Amino acid sequence: MNTSERRLLIVDDETGTRNMLERAMTRRGFTTFIAATVADALALIAREPFDCALLDLKIDHDSGLELIAPLRAANPQARIILLTGYSSIPTAVAAIKLGADDYLCKPAGGDQLVAALVGEPAHPGNHPDLPEISCTPPSVNRLAWEHIQRVLAENDGNISATARALGMHRRTLQRKLQKRPKGQ
Repeated sequence: MNTSERRLLIVDDETGTRNMLERAMTRRGFTTFIAATVADALALIAREPFDCALLDLKIDHDSGLELIAPLRAANPQARIILLTGYSSIPTAVAAIKLGADDYLCKPAGGDQLVAALVGEPAHPGNHPDLPEISCTPPSVNRLAWEHIQRVLAENDGNISATARALGMHRRTLQRKLQKRPKGQ
């Protein structure tokens, strides 16, 4: 089956990432459907048949792991790829145990995503029971930036509340927010 016959579900709560994935996969011939929340994705899964899915691990306060079982129930042969900016061995193992076919770190290239979605092994020769995280670990600066962004989102963008939650001065937080780590 070529990619133009494949119906792809993309679930990511970050608008920029979701739109970029949609454009990249549409250019590569997939018929794409997008969702920003787990609830929207579940509604799409109930209405539409999908051959493959790109699921973000962290979707607002939910998890892309919640979508694996409903996707498998709707189409047992679907290729399910979990994408994450927060890679860890435990979540990779959990994703594979729940039925994901691959676990990739953001940012993943379009060709790498296509290979995973059409079932080509990204890492030939690896033992199938041992998932390999196909990325380099994020830098300390990036992890700190992502943590600050997560806490900021939990506080609805309130700088003062976020500074209190992080145990730092408000001005220090504002300076850190202005310094976006490279590679993003």
